[in-house]
Amino acid sequence: MVIGIPKEILEREHRVAALPEEVAAYVRMGFDVVVQAGAGAGALHADDEYAAAGARIASGAEEVFSQADLILKVKQPHFNAETGKHETEMLREGSMLITFLHPAAPANHDIVRALRDRNITSLTMDGIPRISRAQSMDALSSMSTVTGYKSVIMAAAALPKFVPMIGTAIGATKPAEILVIGAGVVGLQAIATAKRLGGIVKAVDIRAAAREEAASLGAKIVGFEAPDEFAIGEGGYAGALPQEWLLREREAIAPFVASADIVVSSALVPGEVAPVLITDEMIASMHAGSVIVDVAVDQGGNCAATVPATETVVHGVNVLGYVNIPGSVPVHSSWLYGKNMLAFVQNLFKDGAGSPDFEDEIVRHTLVTRDGRIVHPGALHAMGMLD
Repeated sequence: MVIGIPKEILEREHRVAALPEEVAAYVRMGFDVVVQAGAGAGALHADDEYAAAGARIASGAEEVFSQADLILKVKQPHFNAETGKHETEMLREGSMLITFLHPAAPANHDIVRALRDRNITSLTMDGIPRISRAQSMDALSSMSTVTGYKSVIMAAAALPKFVPMIGTAIGATKPAEILVIGAGVVGLQAIATAKRLGGIVKAVDIRAAAREEAASLGAKIVGFEAPDEFAIGEGGYAGALPQEWLLREREAIAPFVASADIVVSSALVPGEVAPVLITDEMIASMHAGSVIVDVAVDQGGNCAATVPATETVVHGVNVLGYVNIPGSVPVHSSWLYGKNMLAFVQNLFKDGAGSPDFEDEIVRHTLVTRDGRIVHPGALHAMGMLD
């Protein structure tokens, strides 16, 4: 069975799905591995290192896709300008794909349909359940750690003010107010980074346990609380609030959005479209020059004005819709993701390189398409195919 590692083609994406260390592990498992030339360059790993680990080096993407029974990627398939083909077209019919698919996001529905129509068995790395056995595979948490850190750095770079209080001969500047919406892994890392930069940090989360963690990092808890039956979903992740409660949350956080210099929004429900928490009216209430970093953009976004992969100015507010923030920290992101992917593949093929276990609990949570059908509940719901 052949594993293929293509070069990522999304703009500003410099990660790779496997470093030479993981390639060597796949070879020991009994796989043949083919790696596209230059695939690891963004993470500072040369082709010679992959060859020394046991991989064959392919000159281009089509060679990798045509040979591979299993493609390992970081991001969902995209149009490849060099080949003139979409990556879904280059996948061999009946082959397998493991990557971040974000199948519930409206922008990815055509990709999911294309995978179904080509009889691709696809699995998404954002579907790993939060159970102890899956911790080493939890790429979403790994990438969220990177995102939380870098989102604050990006916001600080875009903000036309100092973040900390700066003392000068003519007086001291006020520290920036930073609001973090969602205190999961992204939010907690954002809080920690914002505190290190000297900002005044406030946090919102519908889960009591998450609010406690945010407070332990020095954030002031503000805004909104919801009953546990709505707030907590499967595995301890945030649940999808009913519309009535979503409206209450928007109303509760509106004054804190208005006073913030920076808002980092990271409220996600696994497998579902992200809830819209920041409305156009709320953006209009913010000070000119303020910054919103909507890191939920891969699943539709928390901000009504977010444009994926684009920096926009709305009512004088900078709205950053970067779609691949971890790709801007490729060395550590690839190190983390490669180890998560290896653990996932080892679990999937625990019975041998040619025998995937689709009945495994972790695997079932990640399946998106199989046997010519879409099987992911969140995608089916978002696409209007599930009552």
